[in-house]
Amino acid sequence: MTLNLKELIFRVIYNLNFSKMQKKEVLSLIEKEGVQFIHIQFVDIYGILKAITIPAGKFEGVIEDGIWMDGSSIEGFARIFESDMYLKPDLKTFFITPWEKGEEALSARVFCDVFSPDGTPYEGDPRSILKKVLKEAEKMGYIYNVGPELEFFLFKKEYDENGNEKTVSTVPNDSGGYFDVNTDTAGDVRKEAALAVNEMGVDVEAIHHEVATGQHEIDFRYADALTAADNISKVKFAVKAISSFYELYATFMPKPIAGVNGSGMHVHQSLWDIKKKKNVFFDPKGDFHLSQIAQYFVAGQLKHMQKICAILSPTVNSYKRLVPGYEAPVYVSWGQNNRSALIRVPRYTKGRENAVRVELRSPDPTANPYLAFAVMLAAGLDGIKNKVKVPNSIAENIYELNEKKAKRLRISTLPYSLGKAIENLEKSDLAKDTLGNHTFSKFIEAKRAEWNSYRTSVSEWELGKYLPIY
Repeated sequence: MTLNLKELIFRVIYNLNFSKMQKKEVLSLIEKEGVQFIHIQFVDIYGILKAITIPAGKFEGVIEDGIWMDGSSIEGFARIFESDMYLKPDLKTFFITPWEKGEEALSARVFCDVFSPDGTPYEGDPRSILKKVLKEAEKMGYIYNVGPELEFFLFKKEYDENGNEKTVSTVPNDSGGYFDVNTDTAGDVRKEAALAVNEMGVDVEAIHHEVATGQHEIDFRYADALTAADNISKVKFAVKAISSFYELYATFMPKPIAGVNGSGMHVHQSLWDIKKKKNVFFDPKGDFHLSQIAQYFVAGQLKHMQKICAILSPTVNSYKRLVPGYEAPVYVSWGQNNRSALIRVPRYTKGRENAVRVELRSPDPTANPYLAFAVMLAAGLDGIKNKVKVPNSIAENIYELNEKKAKRLRISTLPYSLGKAIENLEKSDLAKDTLGNHTFSKFIEAKRAEWNSYRTSVSEWELGKYLPIY
């Protein structure tokens, strides 16, 4: 294949992104550990991991030249007549699959960026979309750090009379509650998952049982948004793999059981000064110790939240979680240490200025983390650029407010369904500019199809409610 000048220039620039030492270290590790296969990973528009697997001996060539693929079969990627694209590995994300150590077919994994044939970043690659917004923040002098809290359920695997595993199981693995120990039977699963993701480069800070039976949480240390998004993919992958060894099924579905708390992905956020390497959200004299920049950031997110909700809570099931009660935030508001608010400001501890942050509580684990962090950052930066005034903070429990008082306080709500969220998203210039025309239209197209499929289906609830009486 003949490369044109643009492609040659691109490949030279790309290969400068990782040092020769980094390449040498990775190849040396592969040989030392006896790695047999490399999974070249990327994500689709939903944030679902995809991979091309190659023999380890072919990896050096992939580092240099990338690997070609057909993007027309990937959700939200190219059309059939423009399907050729290639993947380039980000060596900083290389890791060996911990639970395969000691096996003959030991494998490793690496995240990739997706490129068009002319060498430009592919406009539909979620990782590239996030990188674009991070570059905008860098031009303003900021690094965007986030610390996600991933909640999930563990269910017992069930089998039919023929010994085949059932595709759906919602039997919790335990009867534990928040921080329970005696009734928590999944402690070993969480610990093994934490050890595994630590080996994969994720700095786990805490693991514990959550509120609902069978519900668990893994928290990991904040990082720049790109690294954090990669870490989310790693944690999901590890939790699902390791839980299966214990005859359990892990799901990050927001609301798998009616009537109990759902699973969220609360995201702690702060901006850091690139040159001074300090947290610009902290101000000793500011309200809740938040700087003016932090307040603009909060205001920007509140301003856009109703329109970007479909990206942060992207499934039909997401809106079974986003209802009053169950600690799920549905009211567009903010306050200190107020878990009923959409954005919470954790209480400041003297001497921990770098820990000052704001927590966005509406995202859930089905969100594509790259797209979610991209629109979250874009909304915050919009607040800073336009000096959007933050509304009054709310100190009381918003769940207990009546409709009249909520209206008087000018507290609006998040969309009540995926259908409404899609309508709102279509009106968002910020989301369109952030995602780009291609991904914006593909995302709406995919989600509208999902919503139409759901609303035209007939549920067990409807049959039980109406069939006997009509």
